[in-house]
Amino acid sequence: MSDIAPVYHYRTLVVTVENKSGVLARVAGLFARRGFNIESLAVAPTDNENFSRLTIVVELASSPLEQVIKQLDKLINVVEIRELHPDHSVERELMIVTVEAEPDRRDELVEHLDRAGGKVLSVGVDRMMLSLVGPPARIDEFEDLLRPHGIVELQRTGRVALAALDEGG
Repeated sequence: MSDIAPVYHYRTLVVTVENKSGVLARVAGLFARRGFNIESLAVAPTDNENFSRLTIVVELASSPLEQVIKQLDKLINVVEIRELHPDHSVERELMIVTVEAEPDRRDELVEHLDRAGGKVLSVGVDRMMLSLVGPPARIDEFEDLLRPHGIVELQRTGRVALAALDEGG
């Protein structure tokens, strides 16, 4: 086992904000004004209709994390900011993709999809629509695997994340 800690080039911030018009625009504007690069952004209401949750993946090369947090904390509608460390969180992403799929190549595609844990959503004459949910690295690998088949259209959600549960809890 290596004593070298893995190097992470991004950090995931979970930002709880008041569920009000214009909040997302203010957060995005802050990132743009400061030149902070957002690698991924997912937004959805929480279980409390008064609040929304932003999961923001920030590239560390473009911005010191402390600066990002300080700037976010200054926004009026921000209620809470938490950093989720990659070793102590669970991240998932959804990919829906349409690929070229002549009938004689479909079995191969379905085999790859089954190994990755994905689903066939639709089958056309010469195309298939597939979906896969998983850690971002698995989504990246699957996307690379599909490229030689011919990606017609692709949509990824961006990361969503929660803090990992403590052992036994």
